Amino acid sequence: MPVTKSINLLFYILLTLILSLILFFAAANLASGVILRGELVSLPDLAGKTLEEARSALGVKKISLSIQEYRTDSRTEKGRIIDQEPSKGSRIKPRRAVKVIVSEGSEQVVVPKGEGRSLEWATGVLKAAGLRRGGVSQIHTSQYAAGRIIAQDPPPGLEVGRTSAVHFLVSQGDWEDPYIMPDLIEKKAAPVLRRLKELGFKVTDVSYAFYDAQIEPGIILKQFPVHGQRILKRNEITLEVSK
Repeated sequence: MPVTKSINLLFYILLTLILSLILFFAAANLASGVILRGELVSLPDLAGKTLEEARSALGVKKISLSIQEYRTDSRTEKGRIIDQEPSKGSRIKPRRAVKVIVSEGSEQVVVPKGEGRSLEWATGVLKAAGLRRGGVSQIHTSQYAAGRIIAQDPPPGLEVGRTSAVHFLVSQGDWEDPYIMPDLIEKKAAPVLRRLKELGFKVTDVSYAFYDAQIEPGIILKQFPVHGQRILKRNEITLEVSK
């Protein structure tokens, strides 16, 4: 057999083999697609499950989850599924989606107890419970520290509608006599600080700065509150002193 004919024959055999492989894989892929399209899976019961639990159960069956709506429901905990479509036991093809309705919890919520707590704490807890902070009244009392809740309306433990307002009575602390801030400028800082401490005033910050070479160190240059302002003993006082 001539060399040219042998090469042509070999080429023909290789071409036939390649085409056969292509046709084989194409047919296999088509057949798997037909089988997959014809496969049906049974849907599990998703009622009462969290979204994470439902997605996990559906993922095994190659089914996705879609949230249709959120709805208030006194019988189903917030964040759990109330109903689904298609319903449990239905047979559907993979890669389809199941629509679910998710609970927003009950329309009625229990009012938390705020007495003795700070107003900031109560505001955060109310928001988490679906309630809102209402009016705030304040009175002086020695029984509660300033900023603490004395009473509330509605009272704790009562069931009210979601988004209802809760009103608070808050302590301003014990009654304090007001004082007039004296003029401390150009006075020596050491005796002033000692006297303020003896009287029970709060000096929270003393800073030092160069001001004038003719001013000796330790002289008060600035003050806050300023001279003549009404203050209470619990108000903070800051001073700037020469160095």
